[in-house]
Amino acid sequence: MCRLYQRYLLLLAFMALLGVRPAAAQTPPTAAGPVAPEFTGISHWINASPLSMRRLRGKVVLVDFWAFECINCLHTIDHLNALYARYKDRGLVVVGVHTPELEAERSRANLVAAVRQLHIAYPVAQDNQADTWHAWGNRYWPTEYLVDANGSVVWKHIGEGQYEALEEAVRAQLRPTQPPAQRQ
Repeated sequence: MCRLYQRYLLLLAFMALLGVRPAAAQTPPTAAGPVAPEFTGISHWINASPLSMRRLRGKVVLVDFWAFECINCLHTIDHLNALYARYKDRGLVVVGVHTPELEAERSRANLVAAVRQLHIAYPVAQDNQADTWHAWGNRYWPTEYLVDANGSVVWKHIGEGQYEALEEAVRAQLRPTQPPAQRQ
């Protein structure tokens, strides 16, 4: 388990002992959230030419912060691969932002090998200096952010699980909106 995630779990356990209830690790879908930050300080892109949030406007974007030696991250990859395969033709773009925790994860060759071994077909950004990690205010592996077609963050989830909720949030963002006159 990733060290930060272990600390997070210990904090949750301590809070439970004290009877303190933390805010949910999942942010429910909203009409509009904060504008998604740009990808910054990316040293390499795998499976894609360099991307920017600005150029992705009009698409629904799922940003996944992960590291290939983080077991919790690895548990999410099959679900992300399935979402990408299922919805890429409807406008979903999945971007893996690989921010290393361990020294071996900084190697481009190791990351490329991991992407191949994990059958990841979506774009992966190598964020070795954690510039994008910090721009997004991220703190944990794995964390997923769902960005609507207008570039606003509308959903966030830390850790494993909530796969059905994530898929429903993706579907909701991909649904064509009806003009106000046609709504019932």
